[in-house]
Amino acid sequence: MSVTHVVLFKFKADANPEDVRAACNRFLSLKTNCIHPTTKAPYILSLRDGRDNSPDGLQDGMTHGFVVEFASAEDRDYYVAHDPAHQEFVKSIGGVLEKPVVVAFCNGVY
Repeated sequence: MSVTHVVLFKFKADANPEDVRAACNRFLSLKTNCIHPTTKAPYILSLRDGRDNSPDGLQDGMTHGFVVEFASAEDRDYYVAHDPAHQEFVKSIGGVLEKPVVVAFCNGVY
């Protein structure tokens, strides 16, 4: 069963816009840089991004969103806990990121 992994970022108020853009580009590169340990191939099914433009005012400072699709919970779990490319990305954004929010769900399961 596929898993949707939603990531929202609130960047630090004093973050340089170029550093924010670079962090977002590094996140997007995970689509090809995350390699499955068994198949030795990229395993993220899709990765989309965007900057907030919602008029409802409920963002709580979150400005950037990413939606990552995995084929299975096992792939998502590997990504979160073990994938070296993802781990390196997480380390790389500490200087500009104030707060992340992550929600994941199995599609169609309530």
